[in-house]
Amino acid sequence: MLVYMLKDLENVGLQGSTIKVADGYAQNFLIPRGFAIKVGANDKAFFQTKSRKAVISKQVLSSKVGMLAERIRNMRINVKKRVHDDGKLYGAVGQDDVVELLKKEGVNIVRKQVVFEKAVRKVGEHSVSIKLNSSLKPTLTLKVSAL
Repeated sequence: MLVYMLKDLENVGLQGSTIKVADGYAQNFLIPRGFAIKVGANDKAFFQTKSRKAVISKQVLSSKVGMLAERIRNMRINVKKRVHDDGKLYGAVGQDDVVELLKKEGVNIVRKQVVFEKAVRKVGEHSVSIKLNSSLKPTLTLKVSAL
């Protein structure tokens, strides 16, 4: 079945693209959840035109997101937390902490875009990924020090 993607869906398709998927997948997952709509024989030309416009707008957006990704890759942010005698934190550094630190640097992201490789519970340097879109996930360095 041919469907037009209304939202980005990782490993399936990007918003604005027309893709071919299995009938059951489209009818039971993509369409009911609002990820895609069915493209009929009469609608094919309309959605192809719409897809071309979406590609152009995606290119403009991707250049802006690419510049933001480069800016994030070069970042080193510092956070000071209370620490036990053995170097462990009283509490882990959370997504909200990273969002606030990036906001001070002029980068506005939401909480769900912050991805930790593993929980940050010790003093030192840690890698934190920021999921900007399905293909761009720049990693920044988070330095945790004692308060």
